[in-house]
Amino acid sequence: MLIHRLLAAIILIPSVIFTLFYAPLPIFTYIMFLVCGLAAWEWAQFLQITKKPLKLGFATIFVILLILINYFPMPIEIKSKLFLAILVLSSAWWLIALCLVITYPNTTKYWGNSISIKLLFALFTLVPFFIGMIALRSIGYGNNNYIGATWLLYVFILVWATDTGAYFIGRSFGNRKLAAKVSPGKTIEGFIGGVSLAMVVCFGAYFTGLFTINFSHFIISSLLAIFVSVLGDLTESMFKREAGIKDSGNLIPGHGGILDRIDSLTAAVPIFATLSLYIL
Repeated sequence: MLIHRLLAAIILIPSVIFTLFYAPLPIFTYIMFLVCGLAAWEWAQFLQITKKPLKLGFATIFVILLILINYFPMPIEIKSKLFLAILVLSSAWWLIALCLVITYPNTTKYWGNSISIKLLFALFTLVPFFIGMIALRSIGYGNNNYIGATWLLYVFILVWATDTGAYFIGRSFGNRKLAAKVSPGKTIEGFIGGVSLAMVVCFGAYFTGLFTINFSHFIISSLLAIFVSVLGDLTESMFKREAGIKDSGNLIPGHGGILDRIDSLTAAVPIFATLSLYIL
């Protein structure tokens, strides 16, 4: 399993970096439509949609919604306010998700059998993720195509560092469960290790001088993105456990599905975008 994960990572990571830096923003947007469409396809099983034609229909409707959000003609000021509102709502959703993870499975009686509530969960997870990706990639795009790509890559590396540190420290020293009823394999020691490694990345990245943002704002945005990336992983684990499945899909050998790969990013990207671009 570890070999499969490493081989997939060797292919995926350079592909992601190439896409971030060399795909023009319109092409990058189309790629994000595809990624979010695949994620919606996998999310359909959380909604008890298992037949392929229905899953395809759900994913198609979701992509059409993203297209409307992104391309519907409106003044730039209104569009900016709409995006901000969605990102702020996403922050509220992740607070709710934290409560759901902490209280799992006791609170599933309120949402476990509700298709409409789980549909809202999908919207508040995937739509802000799409907007956050586009917002960060668009930073300085007219003057320097690489600025936004650098910001996005930084968030990706934060999440990768958190996952990597948690995996190796957890396997070596983990004893105390972080959220035993949601994801028994995750430990408090692993969480501390992941956060510590990600913060090393954070300080190192800031002192490269690549990020024109106040130091305290950068640290706060990064730290909260790190914390919420763990929550994103736990939240998807909760949904999978409730649906009775191990992986969201089998698209990526050793890694599961698209949702299994972007679960942490669906939380980290919109939170980092909200704090670094709009609030702090």
